[in-house]
Amino acid sequence: MSARPAIHFQIERLVLDGFSSTDGHLIAGAVQRELTRLFTEQSTPTRLTSSASLARLDAGSFPATPTAAPRTIGTQTARTVFEGLNR
Repeated sequence: MSARPAIHFQIERLVLDGFSSTDGHLIAGAVQRELTRLFTEQSTPTRLTSSASLARLDAGSFPATPTAAPRTIGTQTARTVFEGLNR
């Protein structure tokens, strides 16, 4: 069984329109936790196996309700990014 390659994932900018700065920090934390979980539990995304770096990723969008908790928004954001890396 071969060891999985180390992955360094850095998001320079996460655009969150319409959220307070407090919610933005909570969302960003949830994104980080969920991406860590996904990279740990899932196979390496397709785009990362074919390219050493990715300058930009437009992962698309997802529907969110105005009353959704920041953690829910962050978790869904991470899942959308991860899915975008697999396209």
